[in-house]
Amino acid sequence: MRKFALLSALLAAAALPTVQAQTKLTPIRLQLKWFPQAQFAGFFVAQAKGYFKAEGLDVTLLPIGDQSPIQTVATGAADFGTTWITDLLTARQQGLPVVHIAQIFQKSGFTLVSLKASNIAKPADFKGKRVGVWPSGNEYPAIALLKKYNLTTSLDSTVASPSVQAVTYPFDPSIVFPDKVDLVSAMTYNEVDQIAGLGYSLDKLRIFRASDYGINLLEDLMFTSQKTLDDKDFKGSGLSGKEIAARLVRASLKGWNYAVKNQAEAVNIVLPLCGNTCKGSGTRADAKAHQTWQMAEVAKLYNAGATLQGKAGYLDPAAYKSNVALLKGVGLLKADPAAGAVDYSVWEAATKK
Repeated sequence: MRKFALLSALLAAAALPTVQAQTKLTPIRLQLKWFPQAQFAGFFVAQAKGYFKAEGLDVTLLPIGDQSPIQTVATGAADFGTTWITDLLTARQQGLPVVHIAQIFQKSGFTLVSLKASNIAKPADFKGKRVGVWPSGNEYPAIALLKKYNLTTSLDSTVASPSVQAVTYPFDPSIVFPDKVDLVSAMTYNEVDQIAGLGYSLDKLRIFRASDYGINLLEDLMFTSQKTLDDKDFKGSGLSGKEIAARLVRASLKGWNYAVKNQAEAVNIVLPLCGNTCKGSGTRADAKAHQTWQMAEVAKLYNAGATLQGKAGYLDPAAYKSNVALLKGVGLLKADPAAGAVDYSVWEAATKK
C-alpha cells in the first residue's frame, strides 16, 4: 500500500507541470484609444466576467489619453489596440504595418455642435465660422465633413484664405465653446453630454451628426501589427498570433454583447475604473449619470450595420469601401490600402462565421 501511495504521489507530481502549463494564461496588452470609460465597456465587462480568462488570456487594458494607440502597437509597447479607421488607414499609408481585425462600432458617433442661436442650420453655413477640432488624427472626421462641402480650413497650409478657421483644442469643450468657436467637435456619447452640462440644454443645441451627411468614418475598431499575426508561437503560448487574436476578439465581442444587453451592470463595472474621466461637466458632473448616458449612446453605435445582421465585429466590405473612397476623395488617402490592411480571417476564426 505504501509503495502504491508513493507511486501515486510521484505520478501526480509528474502531471502537475502539464496541468499548470494548460492553465497558464497568455499575457496580452490591449491599448485603448482613450481613458477608461463606458466607451470601452465591452472590454471591461469581458475582463470582469472572466471571458478573457476563459480564452486563456490575461488581458491588461492600457489607457492612453489623447495620444494615438497606433504608435504603441506598431512599436510593440502594446500587442493590440483600439482606434478609428482613419487613423489605421493613414498609418498604413505611412508604412506602419497595422492590421484591422474587428469592427466594434458600426456607426460614427462624431458630431459638430453649435448653438441654435448662432443660426447655423446646415453645413454650407459653416463658411466663415470657427470650428473646434481635436489633435493627433482625431480631426479627420471634421476635415472630411468640411471638404465634402468644399470648405477649406486653416489646417491646410497650402490654402491662403481658408473658408473655415480651425481651432485645435484638447478635448474639453468648455475650453472653447461657445466663446472661441462657433462649432465644436463632440462625440454623441461624451462631449454632447458635457456641453449640456455647461448649461446648454439639448433644445438649445444644433447637432450635426457626420453620419447624417454621408461621413460615416468608422470608429472603435480592434487592430494589431502584422508581426503579431505572423508570430508562430505568441509569447511562448504554443498558439500563433492569429489564434491569440481570434480568442481576444471572441471574448471581447462576448463582453460587448453582454454590456449592451445589461447596460446598468456594465456602468457599475466601469465606474470604479475610470476616475475623473467618469464625470461630465457642470450640472452633469455626476459620474454615474454621465457613464449611463455614454453606455446608452455607444450601444447605439454597436447595434448598427453588421451587428444587426448577426455579425457583430464584422467590417462590412461595402462600408469599408465607402470609407476608403471618402478618404481618397478628401485627399487623406492617396491610393487604396493594400489588401493586408484588413484581416478577415481573425473575425472568421473568432465567430466561426
